[in-house]
Amino acid sequence: MPPRLPPLVCPVCRNTLSPLPGDEAASPRIRALVCSEGHSFDAARQGYFNLLVGKGTSFESDTPDMVAARTAFLDAGHYRPLADAVAAAATPALQGPEPAVLDSGTGTGHYLRAILDLPRGDAPPAAVGLDISKFALRRAARLNPEAVNMVCDIWQPLPVADASMDVVTVVFAPRNAGEFSRVLRPGGRLVVVTPRPGHLQDIASQTGMLGIEPAKEERLAESLAGHFDLLGAEDLDLDLELSPEDVANVALMGPAGHHTDRAALDGRLAGFPAVTRVAARFRISVFLPRAAVA
Repeated sequence: MPPRLPPLVCPVCRNTLSPLPGDEAASPRIRALVCSEGHSFDAARQGYFNLLVGKGTSFESDTPDMVAARTAFLDAGHYRPLADAVAAAATPALQGPEPAVLDSGTGTGHYLRAILDLPRGDAPPAAVGLDISKFALRRAARLNPEAVNMVCDIWQPLPVADASMDVVTVVFAPRNAGEFSRVLRPGGRLVVVTPRPGHLQDIASQTGMLGIEPAKEERLAESLAGHFDLLGAEDLDLDLELSPEDVANVALMGPAGHHTDRAALDGRLAGFPAVTRVAARFRISVFLPRAAVA
């Protein structure tokens, strides 16, 4: 069976997008998303949909090398406790008869996968994964075939209907407060993961990674003000033991990967020990839409 979809809207005309199934005998996947005005978005061979329209986006998307590094690092399980914590934070809002989750900046889909793997007595939540990188979504569509994975600029109106989501998750990704508030149902949750001071500082200077910006938590609250109120936050500390290859992957998979030369990085890591102990520091913040708190 094709995946169960939450209500989607056309990025061109904002009418409802409906799935056009493929040949059930050959593939259960959706072949296209179409609206009543005739706008159609075909599934790529890898299973995702490209919903960028007009001039597309000016934002720099993750490269194939960055995506490969992230996949290798996350597949190794280093951040699995973080994925489990995100899933736990989302769980209370996914108890309805037809739950739905939106993972904004889904990347390779690992954090959404943890939510979809939560034990449930009935069907898993309908799921949407959004990202600006088609290279990341190729991986996400493979990992989460039951989700609809779409190339999308989150600073544009999201291709999701009003009040259609129970949970929005944002892990190390930009936050469009107005759109997140629009798509969440009353009582829904916005789950945001940010790094805390000290995150990966043991290797940051050697690998060219970007430091944690000052007043990051204050800026998070400011970016959501007017739309959300903080329900609570949990700090998660992980003490990692990384090989030189792991160190290279974690350096390349983040924003610094856009400007990091792999050969030069490998040269800097040549003198690293077989195991480097690294502290990872996260904050998982849960917000409620302002109308739900009032």
